[in-house]
Amino acid sequence: MAEPHGAAVVAEGFGLEGPRGWVFRDVGVDLPPGGILAIEGPSGSGRTCLLLALTGRMRPTAGFAEIGGLRVPRAMAAVRRISALGPVTGVSELDPALTVAEHLGERVLLRRHHTSLGGAFRALVRPRAERAAEKRRRTDDALTAAGLDLAVLPKGGRTSVRDLERLEALRLSVALALVGRPRLLAVDDLDLGLSDAERAVAWDLLRSVAADGTTVVAVCGRAPAGTDSVRPAGAPRRTERTEERTERTEDTAENTTGKGTADALAETGRA
Repeated sequence: MAEPHGAAVVAEGFGLEGPRGWVFRDVGVDLPPGGILAIEGPSGSGRTCLLLALTGRMRPTAGFAEIGGLRVPRAMAAVRRISALGPVTGVSELDPALTVAEHLGERVLLRRHHTSLGGAFRALVRPRAERAAEKRRRTDDALTAAGLDLAVLPKGGRTSVRDLERLEALRLSVALALVGRPRLLAVDDLDLGLSDAERAVAWDLLRSVAADGTTVVAVCGRAPAGTDSVRPAGAPRRTERTEERTERTEDTAENTTGKGTADALAETGRA
């Protein structure tokens, strides 16, 4: 396992209240650098809002969180700079009309655009060949970490996103997020549309990313045994080992929570 460069994630009494009630509340997390946290629960339970709040893209209304020592909500912009989103519906979805290579090229350009002024100047004065080599190295490293081999795709890098299998699309989204070498990777709906075998492969991918030192937070219906997890709806809401968890009711106020989640996504600013 590589030395963790990931961000520790700590939260106490973390919550978000919308016009229709609590989207999530009283969430507690204590995740070390290079760890994996599953945010589990049914769709509409506030799990995506919690994911976005922990990455500085949605402002909480209660409690606090610290991501790599950066406090949310006070340092949300700084948290966004050290975190990256994999697939998140409505926020960071892949464009089905673009090819894999076009997505990768666009992400590298966006990363350069968001580099600090000093870093951008240093990049510009470097020889073109050196910049091109750095671009290829970052792209290759991200693809390797995500386990996406362009050679096995139907048209290589020219393969359209619409032609990718679900796991291939997940790997591409993770690769795009890793281009910027984030300290925290966030993935939404990890197990959506996957068979049991594919779900196991997806979790193996995230474990591999974490083994390389990056902290991972992923939304899912139910986390694998032995995975640190938290539920945004229902009590208690402390980080815990799923294998040590006792069964508890999943009977929640679905209408209230679902509407609250929709309100939060519509009205809460995110970047």
